[in-house]
Amino acid sequence: MLRVAVVASPPVSMFNLAIPEMLFGKVETDGRPAYDVVICAPDPGPVPTSGALELHVPHGLEALREADTVIVAGTGRPFDPDPRVLAALREAAAAGVRIASICSGAFSLAEAGLLKGRTATTYWAHAEEMRRRHPDIDVRGDVLYAQDGQFLTSSGYAAGIDLCLHIIRTDYGAAVANEVARLALVAPVRPGGQAQFTQTPLPPERGTACADTRGWAMRNLDKPLTLTDLARHAGVSVRTLSRRFHAESGVTPLQWLLHQRVERAKELLETTRLSMDQVAAACGLGTADSLRAHLVRRTGLTPSAYRAQFSRHVPGQRAATPPAA
Repeated sequence: MLRVAVVASPPVSMFNLAIPEMLFGKVETDGRPAYDVVICAPDPGPVPTSGALELHVPHGLEALREADTVIVAGTGRPFDPDPRVLAALREAAAAGVRIASICSGAFSLAEAGLLKGRTATTYWAHAEEMRRRHPDIDVRGDVLYAQDGQFLTSSGYAAGIDLCLHIIRTDYGAAVANEVARLALVAPVRPGGQAQFTQTPLPPERGTACADTRGWAMRNLDKPLTLTDLARHAGVSVRTLSRRFHAESGVTPLQWLLHQRVERAKELLETTRLSMDQVAAACGLGTADSLRAHLVRRTGLTPSAYRAQFSRHVPGQRAATPPAA
């Protein structure tokens, strides 16, 4: 079991705090929880929040000493982090612990000196302030999350979901992370602009009019879907579909479809022993040559190199806890 310590610095964002608890809590291996999530604070006990909810945190920052991953949740006072938190983060970093932040929590990592000379992101509304305070950080304001070595940072609000799913994928593979996403009723694992992958992440979805068609397409990625097929399923013209799809997803239907095909290919390369032709056919990319071209363009790796680096073909790994009603 991997331990995740989530730091709640007052006034903590309850939404940020709930994301790790929800997602990591749904991962199981061999029928047992894969993560132990511990919430901690500089001063255990009642912790002020950024909203109307009350919070009681039983653990202090000593929890970071036993953690495999530390996540700093966003706070309503990001520019003046607690010195005790900074000291605990430096100690964890020196021990080689993976350290992540959600939203404005990135300022704690920055003030601790952990992001100097590195690529990072934060909530877009704070990106300019991060650049002003820390010119030695390569601040990316246009990505969902960024990873540079042992340090990960995410943009605001729901981007924390993408960050946590990326961590789960790193630990247990794409199939487990995508099942967790399905259980939590959120988007599948999306790339966040991490250093080893060069593709641009899909923007957050901003509507549901095309949701049924997107779901249908995801279930039929092995078929040669066209714009006409998608429009027919949605019951609208191609022009109307394209307009609605772009308004909701920020990309054209075919751009979205290609992204999903490549993501499915990566999942199959990680979790199966299918041949390259079989992987290409299963995700609708046609041939092994086509699979290779798209994967190299988006990840910089050939299919065989990607499989060698990320293969997690371990039977029995699953995420089996259904979401609470």
